[in-house]
Amino acid sequence: MTMMRWILPATALTLAACGGGQSDGEQNAPVGEDAVPDMAAPIGNPPAEKTEPSDADLGYVVDPSMPPPATAEPGIGAGDKMIPAPIRGSWALDAADCTKEKGVTLLSIDAATLRFYESAGELMRVRDRNASRIVADFRFSGEGENWNRVMLLGLADGGKTLVRRDYGEGAEPALLRYTRCAAPAA
Repeated sequence: MTMMRWILPATALTLAACGGGQSDGEQNAPVGEDAVPDMAAPIGNPPAEKTEPSDADLGYVVDPSMPPPATAEPGIGAGDKMIPAPIRGSWALDAADCTKEKGVTLLSIDAATLRFYESAGELMRVRDRNASRIVADFRFSGEGENWNRVMLLGLADGGKTLVRRDYGEGAEPALLRYTRCAAPAA
């Protein structure tokens, strides 16, 4: 009997906290620390944003159980074990670097190498690839240091933009967007 005295008030409080007594059209607006800043936001799934195919794939999840390769995979730099042709070329975070011989934000890409201002990364293993995107392990060297990095490189804006995402310890946390540099006149 004593237990019933505690259960009944607890049940009543629970129902009251859930908004008992309101009609279907009424809502309590949260206040204080629990307030939601945008009360006009739609409930449910928002409409899908229009994205380019490569932009939809930029959330690659790296398998932490896969250590960096000690040596390059056999066949690296050929066939499906190279950086896709549309990604190759010169790219810059700052378009002004495109006209400089060694621009600070310049990135040059060939079939198996990424070249930055003071470092270079050699393709070691391809994890995922299609015609406009690659996720791969690279071994970098520069300024007397060596390190491994998993990188996603993908095209956006009809191939005018290169999107780069780095993974792993010491990786750049932000998504980087490069502008394609015009090819030099032949």
